[in-house]
Amino acid sequence: MSFQELQLTEPILRALQDEGYTTPTPIQQQSIPAILKRKDLLGCAQTGTGKTAAFAIPLLQLMQSERNAHQGHGQRPIRALVLTPTRELAIQIEESFLAYGRYLDQKPLVIFGGVSQHNQVLALRKGVDILVATPGRLLDLMNQKIISLRDIRYFVLDEADRMLDMGFIHDVKRVIAHLPQHRQTLFFSATMPPDVSQLADGLLKEPFKVSVTPVSSTAETIQQSLYYVEREEKKNLLVHLLRNPEIRSALVFARTKHGADKVVKILDRAGIKAQAIHGNKSQNARQNALQQFKNGQTRALVATDIAARGIDIDDLSHVINYELPNVPETYVHRIGRTGRAGASGIAISFCEAEERPFLKDIQKLISRNIPVISGHPFESNGLVGNGRPPSTARPNHQDRTPRSPQQRHRQDPKEGQLKRSAQQIGQVRSERSSTNTQGSNVSPVRPLAPRGGRTFRQS
Repeated sequence: MSFQELQLTEPILRALQDEGYTTPTPIQQQSIPAILKRKDLLGCAQTGTGKTAAFAIPLLQLMQSERNAHQGHGQRPIRALVLTPTRELAIQIEESFLAYGRYLDQKPLVIFGGVSQHNQVLALRKGVDILVATPGRLLDLMNQKIISLRDIRYFVLDEADRMLDMGFIHDVKRVIAHLPQHRQTLFFSATMPPDVSQLADGLLKEPFKVSVTPVSSTAETIQQSLYYVEREEKKNLLVHLLRNPEIRSALVFARTKHGADKVVKILDRAGIKAQAIHGNKSQNARQNALQQFKNGQTRALVATDIAARGIDIDDLSHVINYELPNVPETYVHRIGRTGRAGASGIAISFCEAEERPFLKDIQKLISRNIPVISGHPFESNGLVGNGRPPSTARPNHQDRTPRSPQQRHRQDPKEGQLKRSAQQIGQVRSERSSTNTQGSNVSPVRPLAPRGGRTFRQS
């Protein structure tokens, strides 16, 4: 199927040609006709399926047809609202509207927090057709009576599951309460847990449902691999892998903001250009880091899950899970950054002992075992290719190999020192007792117990 077969107008087809689009993705094939028929839509699609174009293209066509039919003058009311959880995703959605609508008379605008509202307010006063917003800044400007939603005809709730994960549910409901009853609503979510389904049921009226790829699946074009490695060796393994020139660009995932900054310092010391992107970074810093990564100035972009959601990077060759996520669906979202829209990509995951339960949940969700790379320089001890401890490991539900006394003292220094001190004290006391009681019936003095009442046997 081609875009021409979707009954799109010539200006939009010309813009798509400029963007290099030739064949619509499955979600675009199903969603565009339904939206053009003015149906509500419920879309369940994983990251990288082309869902932004799936709603932006038909909305532009519907809104342009209304403008052509009702040539008006004066200030433009906001007729379409796209609500999205992160600033990065909001910016990219606005860029999509600008790209697909470059030959149309439509004015999109993006607003988000973390920056001065001055320029945003000036742009709003000049008139806006399509508003892309994050919940906090939108409500702030609504409370200041700068934005009114009374003329909204089209409402898009994007990344609904992430919106709820980030605690925006109450803000979303406050926005919805200000929307007109008669509108077309488009609801998109990568996952559909019960709370998201409940929100969708209250918003949508007899929606057309699109589910392109099950949430538990990963794109077939993504080559996945797993490295077992101890926590303290992860940094060395990461540097080792990035020495390979075949890894042109890598999006590295850390679980925390502090962890992301730490990884960047490790890579910088190794001479590998890297930057971090997370919520503690200023808006300008995040955008600069993203832009430098896109144009190849930065080789590794280290990100947290929330900051990376919605990042659209063409030709991203590798995704590296420096730390496995504790939510299995997040793994699907992470590796979906590569292998987008049918392209190939490589996803590499590091796994330490404490992350084994996370790995088990991930493999259960995606219904496959991730291939294990063995024999690498930093492979952790006591692990075999299938991730199970060898037969010599202690059966105590912890994957540990037998350790020598020296290893035990090295890994548990305080406990080792305490035991040795108690044994030495006991030995001295015993020798003194033995000397003082030779030839008598007095029993040798027992060694003193250390504080806390613990008693150690003599060796």
